[in-house]
Amino acid sequence: MPEADLALLLEAAEQAGRIAMRFWRAEPKFWEKPGLGPVSEADLAVNAALRETLRRARPDYGWLSEEDADDPARLATRRQFVLDPIDGTRAFLAGEENFAHALAVVDGGRVMAGVVHMPAKARTYAADAQSAATVNGQPMQPSAQVQADGARLLTTGAGMALEHWPGGVPDFKRSFRASLAYRLCLIGEGRYDAMLTFRPAWEWDIAAASLIAERAGASVSDAKGGALVFNRPDPRADGVVVSATRALQSEIVARHLGRAM
Repeated sequence: MPEADLALLLEAAEQAGRIAMRFWRAEPKFWEKPGLGPVSEADLAVNAALRETLRRARPDYGWLSEEDADDPARLATRRQFVLDPIDGTRAFLAGEENFAHALAVVDGGRVMAGVVHMPAKARTYAADAQSAATVNGQPMQPSAQVQADGARLLTTGAGMALEHWPGGVPDFKRSFRASLAYRLCLIGEGRYDAMLTFRPAWEWDIAAASLIAERAGASVSDAKGGALVFNRPDPRADGVVVSATRALQSEIVARHLGRAM
């Protein structure tokens, strides 16, 4: 049941936070993973604890984690854990607060339960497929923004490049947060109006937060407006766009694809 899985994810995320905070601002060892950025001893410690806790509780679930080699056996399982032990490792290593633990359960390509826990900020976002999204137990609600011009957008500078906007670059008010999962949650919470990335997005970064944003009432898709599907052989989405309203989502996708509104 999604609610039982959500309770398990919440418990595991709290455990992950306690472990991560022992390393935070304590100069943990780290190194670069080719094509994936830095990984630290904290990432590995959190991953090991999550693997032990979650797989012991649900031994029949598949496993997809940024910090483990991908096992194709997950493709034959009914349900899967999809997670990033520490999303925003660069921020974590810099002693910043904007890192997260992103944990999800996927069933049939859809996220059924998700938690994004931010221990340094004392914030926990959560949702399952049958209930509304919450932050620290309180309901979330997106903004009412319907136009791209003037919208508060979370993206990298690269997301604003002319090559991505054949329909014209909107007059966004751009900001950035290191954790991709956190960016999605901030749209569901109404603190920003939209987020986007046109780069391939790893499932472990977006699975949990995509459900949270959606259950809060935001619109979620890949960069071309298609539905996000999880537990694929290549665990990457074709970009991600999340908007506070359907109208805003439609305009952002249309301008990215060069389509007339």
